[in-house]
Amino acid sequence: MTRWIPAAVAATTLASANPVCAQGLNELRKLYDAGQYQQVVGAPADDPRVAFLIAQSQQKLGHRDEARAAYEQLAARGADDPWHDIGRSAVAVLGANPGEAVEAASQAAAHGDALAEAHFQRGLALSVAQDMAAAAAAFERATELDPSWADAHYYAGLAYSKVKRIDLMAGHFDTFLKLAPQSPQRPEVQSIMRTLGK
Repeated sequence: MTRWIPAAVAATTLASANPVCAQGLNELRKLYDAGQYQQVVGAPADDPRVAFLIAQSQQKLGHRDEARAAYEQLAARGADDPWHDIGRSAVAVLGANPGEAVEAASQAAAHGDALAEAHFQRGLALSVAQDMAAAAAAFERATELDPSWADAHYYAGLAYSKVKRIDLMAGHFDTFLKLAPQSPQRPEVQSIMRTLGK
């Protein structure tokens, strides 16, 4: 057992550089985008990006305790790891503590500027804090870093709709619909676009 733990730590450290893990993440995102959250939560969480997606899937399923536990595992990573602050922020969002959520997510984005999830989490935290203009900018950065992430486009579109940037909202929603044609959010997005004449 003690030999397995270092191997798992090594796998986590190398996961972001491993194209097989990236392919696994893409497959899990397709399941997530199609609303197949139960299949996502059964995946091995040895990559922090996968662990984050599993936690989000737990939230979608209404399993707050499981989501919190998954985010707390991310928060248990080293303080110099942006995933530590992403986890802290997500736990604060679940605990309805927007100030702490924004502060932790801002630290994550500062330490992990090239990590789309850091900006995505910052967007979620800013949304809870009702700062929709800043949330839109954070989600925009997440989509720039990871253009194929449907959920980032979805939340960017929602944030832009709140600040009446209909042109930017429409672009992100169009991309979302192309990336996630089976999404449970599809009817909501189509309804928003019809209401706003897009």
